[in-house]
Amino acid sequence: MIAFSTTNQSAARVRADLLAVPIFADRELGPGADAVDAALGDGLVAFLKEAGFNGKPGETLTVPLPARSLAKTAVLVGLGPRAEVSTTVLRRAGAAVARRASKTTSVATTLAAAADGLDPDVAAGAVTEGFALGSYRFLEYKSEGEPSRLRRVVLVGVGGAKVDAAIKNAQVITDAVAWARDMINEPSGAKSPAQFAAAARRLLAGKGVKVTVLTEAQMRTLKMGGVLGVGQGSTSPPRFVKVVYEPTRAKARGTLALIGKGVTFDSGGLSLKTASGMETMKTDMSGAAAVLAVMSTLRTLGVRHRVVAYAPMVENMPSGNAIRPGDVLKMRNGTTVEVLNTDAEGRLILADALALAASDKVDAMIDAATLTGACVVALGEKVAGVMGNHAAWVEDVRAASERVGEPMWTLPLPDEYRKLLESEVADLRNIGTSGMGGALTAGLFLEAFVNDVPWVHLDIAGPARAASDDGELAKGGTGFAVRTLVEVARTFEVPIPKAKKAAKKKPLRKKPLKKKPVKKRASARGSAR
Repeated sequence: MIAFSTTNQSAARVRADLLAVPIFADRELGPGADAVDAALGDGLVAFLKEAGFNGKPGETLTVPLPARSLAKTAVLVGLGPRAEVSTTVLRRAGAAVARRASKTTSVATTLAAAADGLDPDVAAGAVTEGFALGSYRFLEYKSEGEPSRLRRVVLVGVGGAKVDAAIKNAQVITDAVAWARDMINEPSGAKSPAQFAAAARRLLAGKGVKVTVLTEAQMRTLKMGGVLGVGQGSTSPPRFVKVVYEPTRAKARGTLALIGKGVTFDSGGLSLKTASGMETMKTDMSGAAAVLAVMSTLRTLGVRHRVVAYAPMVENMPSGNAIRPGDVLKMRNGTTVEVLNTDAEGRLILADALALAASDKVDAMIDAATLTGACVVALGEKVAGVMGNHAAWVEDVRAASERVGEPMWTLPLPDEYRKLLESEVADLRNIGTSGMGGALTAGLFLEAFVNDVPWVHLDIAGPARAASDDGELAKGGTGFAVRTLVEVARTFEVPIPKAKKAAKKKPLRKKPLKKKPVKKRASARGSAR
């Protein structure tokens, strides 16, 4: 845990193991660089030129300081053009310094004073986030892993109540991101649905929320055929976690629902993945980890409206009791779904969660899910897909993601693709018929369960995991969407105009099907209907 503080002293007068100062494009010296220049006998610019350091974003250069200096070493951090310094640039710079400082205990930095176009509290919050996220390491199973030794960071050149509050809030948010990362990185054998639910209880204890964990029997009463159907192939039974936050100091101003996909391991079921395709499937619960982490921040951040999280948790495994291609499941809202690919399981469990949220009469909802490889093909590994039934609500969420530096891109939900989800025997099929546009047909499938509630779907399959350290991201689970969802929760306002009802759109099947009872089949834990 890093302790953050502020000071308005000059950089030369702050004692620390390492002094981190910004350098703008074309070697323009930033705040505090004069202290390094003086320590080097006014030779800093010449030194930068000789070293080939131009001040580009992401560049860092370590400079030993004379023994008389209060700091032992300086790190020069490139920020790019002075006029273009943003919270994203500062966040990534803070993370770069944190990695450089992993073997030291204290850092003084003037980074928060380097953004002329940002308020000091905003800049300080971004730098704090960068240091906290950049120092993250998951070492639970490393016999020789060495955590960062960094314990103290002094932000030089800023101060005041607003700055102190921004630093505190940034720490609360990054603690939540770290928890989500820990859960995502945890091996699946150590986070069955029951274990994941227990970890959520521990996280949320004393955080001003009410946690309810539904068992199979309770889900059967609620007719959650999607969660039960996907979970029935595993020896680890499913769970469903519902978390309710009620503001204590003011009357609630509407209700926001957050829904997260919680597949603790995805083998693909009987539609079995390849061996390489399973290697990262411990991360398939990233959406649930994100929404649960968000719930841990709300009381401290003073959120003034009601927020409810819904996290269905399952393990998707092949067995003699697993759902088969061609089976039909009945969802929470009564919709029947023909399962033609058991590896398209995330939408099945989200369907129950969305339907439950809609029946709870929330004002708006967002789901986050590592849902489709198609979205990764379309947008790559760093950008999430955003889609929804309400243009203004989609834009609100996308704008929040931009403010916190989590890249997202809006995708359509074309009416003409609805026919691709028509089933011969049920209301819907769980995959499209064309084999293309998979991210969009998955979104259209989910839309069938939100009724007329303003809804946004975040497909985070790409950015939920990082292949290497990159800026504030550490290799492995990223905790992507936590900061976006926190920002949405903090700025959420009602009323949101109601979206058009699904009944006004083109039907998902050509004509009504006769109501036929779906035959129940024996299960070691009962029916999935």
